[in-house]
Amino acid sequence: MGIKVVIIGGGSSYTPELIEGFIKRYESLPVSEIILCDIESGTAKLAIITRLAERMIHRSGLPIRVSSTLNRRHALEGADFVSTQIRVGGLEARALDERIPLKHGFIGQETNGAGGIFKAFRTIPVLLELSKEMHELCPDAWLINFTNPAGIVTEALLKHGPHQNVIGVCNIPFNMRNSTAEVLHVDVKRVSIEFIGLNHFVFGRRVFVDGSDRTQEVMQRLMTKQLDFSPANIVSLGWSDAFLQAVNMLPNPYHQYYFQTTETLKKDLAAYNTNGTRAEIVQEVERTLFEAYQDEQLDEKPAELELRGGAYYSDAACSLMDSIYNNRGDVQTVNTLNRGAISDLPVDAVIEVNAVITKEGPLPITVGPLPLSVKGLIMQMKQMEELTIQAALSGSTKDAYLAFLMNPLIQDEKRAQPLLEEMLLAHAAWLPQFQSKEAQRT
Repeated sequence: MGIKVVIIGGGSSYTPELIEGFIKRYESLPVSEIILCDIESGTAKLAIITRLAERMIHRSGLPIRVSSTLNRRHALEGADFVSTQIRVGGLEARALDERIPLKHGFIGQETNGAGGIFKAFRTIPVLLELSKEMHELCPDAWLINFTNPAGIVTEALLKHGPHQNVIGVCNIPFNMRNSTAEVLHVDVKRVSIEFIGLNHFVFGRRVFVDGSDRTQEVMQRLMTKQLDFSPANIVSLGWSDAFLQAVNMLPNPYHQYYFQTTETLKKDLAAYNTNGTRAEIVQEVERTLFEAYQDEQLDEKPAELELRGGAYYSDAACSLMDSIYNNRGDVQTVNTLNRGAISDLPVDAVIEVNAVITKEGPLPITVGPLPLSVKGLIMQMKQMEELTIQAALSGSTKDAYLAFLMNPLIQDEKRAQPLLEEMLLAHAAWLPQFQSKEAQRT
């Protein structure tokens, strides 16, 4: 029997990555139907992506039906897997997430700091509605969430949504593993990294090749600048020997926002003054991509898509679906419930960790207590995530202010308030929960 996959946000420029992933894995993951679902404002892009997907599948010769719809409930009926890649408010909202914090002297980034908090505020209510619909229309389906901030959104769904078959995915651990394999000149299948932490705040504690510990060799490669994990959307500043020797773990690209805050802010301000926000750059990349996507001769994913920052996207999402469907019991890095894997964090906290993937879902592999070197900051980040979820649900400005205060990229009790007020005003159209008078008073 074939597999039905629904892609929420099907008009995304990332979708060809997924289509390619399904084509590559057809023998082990026999997808028979793909429905691309989007909202009315995304109709034009959805049509372009659908036609490209049809050409890609036609070229493959595989019996996969692809269609598109704006009717989410219709799309979800009988689904086996649902993938989410939405951006509430579009790139316009992302530009605000980046521009307004910079104006106030804070880092502006779509999944970290004030921008990440507001992306969660916009996204969580929408995906909780999806959770209700899946619970009704496809109760056995797995929701593979790629929508950022992936860890926060996944925790909100698992704690507050009725549908519990939810796994969060991020391509950063895949980037780190693949880059490590390249620099060690080995096949990526031979490399494993023990990850510990949270989404966009995860560390690689140990690196193994065929079971042999190669951690110190990889750390040396980082020190000599032979290794860079950064995706297209993050310009690496490199790491000092002092930092790497003290932490003695592989940092991920997003750590520059927290451990190189002053230099990163300076770099981002210079980039903003020269080229505008990253969102504006992405808008130009997308214009180029969608022009290419409309070429009736194009029947494969274009190489230019990597400029969008989505490298290994399909590997992360499709490999996970494949492992669930086939009950592989292999190890993948996912965002899932802690369940004691990290002893310092609550059992119902969502962490980013290696897990054994089965048909029943992920079983996180125990990694023990957090390393003392980063324990305090990780626990602070988790508290900030919990406050962000609380504010997204309550619509309380007090809760939102607390989330700002707990965020390491803000935590300034006087400057946080005007930043929060301006962002609430700018994003009002996408934040109905904050608009009621009752919520404003709490």
